Amino acid sequence: MEANPRSTGRLPAAFLTPGSSSFLDFLADHSPELLPSGRKLPEGIVEAPHGTTIVAATFAGGVVLAGDRRATMGNMIAQRDIEKVFPADEYSAVGIAGTAGLAVEMVKLFQLELEHFEKVEGVTLSLEGKANRLSTMIRGNLGMAMQGLAVVPLFAGWDEGKEKGRIFSYDVTGGRSEEQGYAATGSGSIFARGSMKKLYRADLTEEQATTLVVQALYDAADDDSATGGPDMARRIFPIVTVITEEGFRRLSEAESSALARSVTERRLEQPDGPRAALL
Repeated sequence: MEANPRSTGRLPAAFLTPGSSSFLDFLADHSPELLPSGRKLPEGIVEAPHGTTIVAATFAGGVVLAGDRRATMGNMIAQRDIEKVFPADEYSAVGIAGTAGLAVEMVKLFQLELEHFEKVEGVTLSLEGKANRLSTMIRGNLGMAMQGLAVVPLFAGWDEGKEKGRIFSYDVTGGRSEEQGYAATGSGSIFARGSMKKLYRADLTEEQATTLVVQALYDAADDDSATGGPDMARRIFPIVTVITEEGFRRLSEAESSALARSVTERRLEQPDGPRAALL
């Protein structure tokens, strides 16, 4: 599939031959070296920037997916304003934790996979099908994961068939689990999950769900040094996205700023955050 300087301008035959609706299968057949599983593994453990905490929560009309903005490398802050939450297509999104460079590349490949399927088949994959495709991609990165270059995302979206928001979590082997209500992944996930466990309710509104995930990220940053909290001085705030039957929407900078400031101001009065009822 390499460029030919004497070419007449026609696409190579590989692009014109009917085949699988999977872009991953296409690459595996014609350029396997471009896939994570086709690359030469590095020697020893590689130190690379890592994305940290991602959280998600469902509400009556959809699902919220959010992430902090910090990337770390060892005990150093590698980047303060990294983006970790991306649209997969119109009705789904991916939040990345793990090796930042590989994770972003995997998201781009996943976006191509979904777009390729829709163009070839003329229909979109079901949300379940999208979750399975992402599982296959993570499994293909297993060799890198064993070398310390793991990618562990959260996947969330609006299920048009079931008419509700759904959340899927993964392990480094590509194992997939559907989460009920809320989920978290990354270094601060244990603290974020604990925060959401006490505050989550099934009847949350969209506004309450977005507040919940920001509260959870704040709690994660409070106890996990690799998770970044709202940075007022640099105006760096969590990325918060909402997926409903109307599609994917990322909160504007003004919206996320107002939400983060509101949570931070309340923390000046209650540093440990809102209290859940004992009974």
